[in-house]
Parts: sequence; C-alpha cells; structure tokens
Amino acid sequence: MKRPKLRKASKRLSCSKRYKIQKKVREHNRKLKREARKTGVGKRVKKDLGVPSSAPFKEEVLREAEERRLRIEEEKERKKQAKKVARAQKKKNEKEAVSKGEEPKTKRAREDDSENQPEKKTAPNKNSKQFLCAELNKVIDASDVVIEVLDARDPLGCRCPQLEEAVLQRGANKKLLLVLNKIDLVPKENVERWIKCLQREFPVVAFKASTQIRDKTVQAKKRRIVASNEVLDISRGATCFGSSCLTELLSSYAANTQSEVSLKVGIVGFPSVGKSSLVNSMKGILACNVGIKRGITKSMQEVHISKNVKLMDSPGLLASPSNPPASMALRSLQVEEGHESVLEAVRTLLKQCDKNQIMLQYNVPDFRNSLEFLTLFAKKRGFLQKGGVPNTEQAATTFLADWTGPKLIYHSKAQENQSLPAYLSEAVVAEMQSCWDLKKLNAGNEETLKGVRFPNLGSSIGFTPKGPTAGLLSVADISEEKPAAAATEQNDEPEQTTEDSNKAEEPEKPEKTALKSKTGHVQFQSVPVDISLSAVATDDAYDFNTDFK
Repeated sequence: MKRPKLRKASKRLSCSKRYKIQKKVREHNRKLKREARKTGVGKRVKKDLGVPSSAPFKEEVLREAEERRLRIEEEKERKKQAKKVARAQKKKNEKEAVSKGEEPKTKRAREDDSENQPEKKTAPNKNSKQFLCAELNKVIDASDVVIEVLDARDPLGCRCPQLEEAVLQRGANKKLLLVLNKIDLVPKENVERWIKCLQREFPVVAFKASTQIRDKTVQAKKRRIVASNEVLDISRGATCFGSSCLTELLSSYAANTQSEVSLKVGIVGFPSVGKSSLVNSMKGILACNVGIKRGITKSMQEVHISKNVKLMDSPGLLASPSNPPASMALRSLQVEEGHESVLEAVRTLLKQCDKNQIMLQYNVPDFRNSLEFLTLFAKKRGFLQKGGVPNTEQAATTFLADWTGPKLIYHSKAQENQSLPAYLSEAVVAEMQSCWDLKKLNAGNEETLKGVRFPNLGSSIGFTPKGPTAGLLSVADISEEKPAAAATEQNDEPEQTTEDSNKAEEPEKPEKTALKSKTGHVQFQSVPVDISLSAVATDDAYDFNTDFK
C-alpha cells in the first residue's frame, strides 16, 4: 500500500506578527548597543598607523618600540616562572609535612578539636590471610550450629579435616551439619551414593541454591508447583530446593534447645562452594554478594531468616600450600591473588579428567596437551587477539570459571568403604546425629531429589578426587606451612597424548629426552613424510621432455 504524502507545515505569517517580531529584534539590538556603549566594550580599538615615512629618525623609533615589546614579554615570562617555582615549593613543603606526620595548613582542622578527638585506628587489610582466618574463627566461636557447605561435584575435596576437628574441639554444644550444594550438576545416582556415604559421619542435607535472585529488597516470587513437568522446567536457575527442609530442621533444633536467644548458624567452607548463595536462597533476597570470582565475601555477615534462627556468612576457608595441585586449583585463591598461573591450573585439571569427555563437553577436536586445548577452545569461543592470534589466557580463565562456578557438569566417585577419620569416633558420630530428626531429614532429601532435574551420567565428566583438602585456621599455620605443590607436581605423570603413544613408546635420543624433562617448554616433534616417487601415480605425471610446436 502506497504511503500517503504528508503535507508540510507552512512558514507563512501574518503581517502583524511579522512586524511585531521585527520590532522586538530592533529593540533588543538597540538595548545591546546601549549597554556596550556604557561599558566601552563595543568601542573599536584604534589601529596603530605606525611611524610615517617622512618622520625623522624613523629607524631609531622603531628600534625602541621593538625593545620595549621584548622587555614586556620578558617580564611576563619571568613572573610566570616565579609562580611555577612557588607552586612547586609549596607542594614540596606539603609532602615534607605529611611525611613528618604534620598536616598542611590548608587541610588542618581546628587544633582544639583535633586534640580532643581520639586517634583513629588504621583499617585492617581485608585481603590478608590473617584477617580472613580471624573472621572465620569468629564465626565458629559465635555459632551454635556450624554448616559445612560441600560442592556435590567433589564433596570429599571440599571437606577440611582441620575445620571439622576445630568445631568438635570447641565444645559438645556445637553441632556440625553437612550441606551438599549444587546437586543439579551431578547425576542422581552419584548424589545418592554421596549422601549415603557422608551420613555415616554427619547429617547431610541435599541442597540446590537459586542462582537468579537479583533484588535486595523485594522477595523473590515463588511459583506454584502444579505438575512434575513444571518442576523440571524451572529447576535449573530460579527455583531453590532443600531450603524448606533445612529451615525446618534448624527451627526444630532451636525449639528443642529452649533458648531465648536466636539460634546462630555459621556457614563455612572453601571458596566457590555456594555459601552466600545458600544464605540468599534461604532468605529469599540478595542479602550477600555473590559472583563467579572466588573470595567475594571478606568478613562475617549476619542474616535473620526467621524469628529464632540467624545465619552468619563467613569468608572462604584458606587452603594449605601442602595440598596437591588439583586441590589448590579448585579450592585456593592463588590464581586470583596472582601467585599461580591460570594456564598451570588448567593443565593440572586436565590431568584429572578423561580427554574424550573434555572433547565432547567443549566440542573441540583431539589435542595433545593443555596449550593445544586452550588454543582450540579459544578459536571455538572467538577469543582472538590482534591478528587472529588465539587468546589462551582468556580461554584458561573461562575454563577455570566453569569448573569453580555453577556451570560445568562433572562428578567424582563416592568412597563407600571409607573408614572414620582420626578425630571422629563412634560416640562423637552418635552424639552429632542424636539431636536431629533424621526421619524428617531423609524425607526432605527424598523430596528434593524428586524435584531437581539431574544431568545424564553420559554428559558428566568423570573427575578423580585427591582426598580431603587441608585448610588454614590461624596465622601460625600459615608461617609453618611450606609450599609442596611444586614438588608434588614434578612427581605427577606427564600429560597423555594419544592412546597409541601410551601403549608403545619409541626410544628417543638422549638430546630429546633432556629437552622433554624440562617443564614449561613447547616442543615440536617431526613427523616423517613419505615423498618418494613410487607413491605417486605415474599415469598422471607430466613429461617435461615433450616439445610443443
């Protein structure tokens, strides 16, 4: 359909209106001229006609005028340099006064008020290990129930024997509870085995935190669950599972204690296991900051979830340098602090997984080492630098964020026939489980497992756990620990290239063996290529002896 032609507005005016505008403009210009005449702005500067040619001594007059002009310019430059030197001297004096502990006069307050006010203490460094250990111990001391949050993908690696032993040594009144978080990233059979395995020591609550809580003031809307299909559709991000079971468990324990003070529950664990997400899911709002980067929580934070239950969020537990490299890559903050390279952490994690599963997960072809994998991964995701060079640093950061964040699906095998640790006994286990309603807990876990959508076992990456991770709880432990990760790393086997090369390795020359023993070098292996003429079909060969006339 043809668009109708729009008619433009006319610019014609009536004569009275046009004359009125012209009169206003004349009056305005007359007013401006009158004001300029009063202030002298509008007067034109008289042009210098110069020295007439007929004047006597013309050259001397011009010379004197030029000398006068140069003297005026020199005087201006001298004053400008004097002001610059004075400013520099003033800044120097202020710096000297600050270094001596004296404030400059321009920034100094009243002397009487400054003398009366008490001296301000310097703020502690929240990134220091001493501060983080002190905040963690503060949470443990103040809490009645300590919840250790475990990542369901590697629960054994998230457990800290030093932390559990410290909680048990603080007194019999403190109870320890295990929460298996991120169960939606693990196959259902694996979750059931881990719950059965961990319940031999402490009560275990299956939990799936909500990852889509955005508002700090408005409570998240809860959808009504009508059918099982709707549960499957919304179970990934928005819906939280296990919060009602955990809330009822804590509320019943608080009612049994018959204390007027609200029950204090401390949330502890290694970085990126979901401590702050658990608090936000139970509260229903964004009470604690969360993110992909590890170590966001720096200090203790109290959140009331009910009248008689109060949660206390804590900073991440520090991992000891004596742990294996795989445990340090997943549980430590060395990469964020710059003490360890991201490429080294990726190389360590690739050793603990099946290469075929990594290829299927990231849709990359076969690779020989971690550098080649990161190159292929960077090309796949479009992480390119200037000139089309793959950005392996960005690819390594993304890969590590997938492993520590709530995205990548991998699992570790549960150890069913594991014996009790040295700090645990049958009496302690019975005491820790006696104060909880285990029937209600098991019923809540079964309900949680029915609602969550679990991934298939074939789409999950198998991960080899390295056992419990040793943690640091005091400053003395930090000074006594010696980094043994490098020594452990040298003892590890080199990366696997292909299955054929592992089955039968050809003897190499001593020079190549010496080069291969050095770590951190990119080595190129020559591939023999058969270029003999016998392999080429002689029928299609061109005869250069043929003459064309």
